[in-house]
Amino acid sequence: MKRNLCIFVILFALFAAGAPSASAQNRFIVRTSGGLGSVLRLCLAANCQVQGSLDGNVGQTYLVTSAGNLISNLLSFVGNLLEQLLGIESVEADRLLSMPQKPIATIPSGLYDTAPVNYYGTVVTHGYAAQPATQIIRLIDAQNGFNVTGSGIVAVIDTGVDTTHPVLAPVLLPGYDFTRNQPGASEWLDVPQLQATEAANSQNEQPVVVQQSSAAILDQSSAAILDGGPYSDFGHGTMTTGLVHLVAPTAKILPLKAFTSNGQGYVSNIVAALYYAVQHNANVVNMSFDVSTPSQALSQAISYANQSGVVLVAAAGNESTNAPVYPAALNSSVMGIASTSDYDTRSSFSNYGNVDVWIAAPGEYVISTFPGGTYAASSGTSFSSPLVAGSADLLLSAKPSLNQASAASAFSHAIQLTPDLNHGRLDVYQAISAWVNSSSSHH
Repeated sequence: MKRNLCIFVILFALFAAGAPSASAQNRFIVRTSGGLGSVLRLCLAANCQVQGSLDGNVGQTYLVTSAGNLISNLLSFVGNLLEQLLGIESVEADRLLSMPQKPIATIPSGLYDTAPVNYYGTVVTHGYAAQPATQIIRLIDAQNGFNVTGSGIVAVIDTGVDTTHPVLAPVLLPGYDFTRNQPGASEWLDVPQLQATEAANSQNEQPVVVQQSSAAILDQSSAAILDGGPYSDFGHGTMTTGLVHLVAPTAKILPLKAFTSNGQGYVSNIVAALYYAVQHNANVVNMSFDVSTPSQALSQAISYANQSGVVLVAAAGNESTNAPVYPAALNSSVMGIASTSDYDTRSSFSNYGNVDVWIAAPGEYVISTFPGGTYAASSGTSFSSPLVAGSADLLLSAKPSLNQASAASAFSHAIQLTPDLNHGRLDVYQAISAWVNSSSSHH
């Protein structure tokens, strides 16, 4: 008791210098070895509010808010003292990330190819099931050759999903919405007015360019709602989910909504989603986003996932640079995925180089599921990444003892292109063959 009082007096003296302004709430991610109690004591003195745990039952990572910038000011000159007194290991500002966007110029012919085909128990369009990307990565050869269609759970950290999409509904797990801090992961909650429009007008839908970055089979009034404004990334999560499903059609998918339809999400949402994925038995996590500066809390969450045997896959980014982006640049813990064209050239927008890229996969005019029970096409490393995440699940299906190192080793058996794409372009058949024939001793 005496020690706590002493801590409080010291902290109070430190903070007394700066009174909080009544500005907007600043968000911080606090990592501690001292549990919730240490963060509560910090906030008692620093005049901050603990919003909750980000790491479930681990109890070492918390989101706190504060009207002033006291916490960060404090850290700059008493970091070590805080750690000694309270076990506070790091405090970082919680940043807002944006989903990577790529404009598209034309509508691919596959979107017009709406002939119905049966795909592992659901009816899908031929344009989705037989698109060039599946042939390039030798998906059908792999599924048939090794008799693998997916097992286990793939978590998708994104904008959510159309939970009622007839193609996806049978494989979706309940999921969680970190933007609202509630169960479920529906994309429709961000655009409630659209769901009614879509239901009313689903008869006269044609492929149209929406949001400048995707083409979708929609009616004109829905397209008008989505064009611009806060809906620039509506459908992104349904598309990434649909690509995981295309590759691993019998895998369960756990949708984790960390971004809103305007394509923005806090680092804290992503951190919370990673811990949630591990604690809800995910085997693979797809992360179709990137940020240019590292985050201690994100690195810690990734390391926790790796230690739990979860395979992590991330978009390498669309900035056409070889500068590090995260989480892809954490390349011993995450596989960063670049984008290639249907002609096996690096996409002009794709990041490149061994820091961000482990392998590449097709990412131009890729066709996937879209909210409203429909389909869309987009370009970007966002859509290359889930092809690899689905493929990681096929590895698991072929031989279950998978972890990050063994998955990375299997995927390095790729089609060599240019050196700036590291191991080359995904070949699912070759990757599974390498994994099945390896002695699984990579740890």
